[in-house]
Formats: sequence, structure tokens, C-alpha cells
Amino acid sequence: MTLTQDEKQQIIEEHARHEGDTGSPEVQIALLTSEINNLNDHMHTHSGDYHSQRGLMKKIGHRRNLLAYLRKKDITRYRDLIQKLGLRR
Repeated sequence: MTLTQDEKQQIIEEHARHEGDTGSPEVQIALLTSEINNLNDHMHTHSGDYHSQRGLMKKIGHRRNLLAYLRKKDITRYRDLIQKLGLRR
């Protein structure tokens, strides 16, 4: 259910803006998206797991806030990121 260290490192390298970048909104949103996708798969199997459902909703809210920040800060970076992650179908 959680990301392995290798998966996390791969996501960071793919979305980092410069060497050693782990805190940019792009990296944070990409990590949250991966965790959300994993939790979403878990919720399809275990529909009564309300503790995980709450965690999923918190992650979705956090990602929504980061996306709103990035949209206000730099619209082109926002558009590139949502296209790359496949959000906003």
C-alpha cells in the first residue's frame, strides 16, 4: 500500500526541477498522486476500511491545495504537471 523507497526515488527524479529537489510542488503532487492511486485500489478491495478512506480523503485535500497553489504561482507548470500525471480528465 505504501511506496517503496525505490518507487519514491524514481518519482522524485522524474518530477524534480533540479538536483536534490524533493520539496517542489511538482514532486509533492506526484508523490501524493501515486499514494492516492494505491489507496484507491485498496479501497476497491476493502470498501469497509474507513480509516484508510479518511487517509485517502486527507491526501486528496492536500493534493488539491498544492494544485491550487501551483495554479496561482505558475499556470504553465500546472498545466504541464496535470497533463503528465493524467489528472483532470
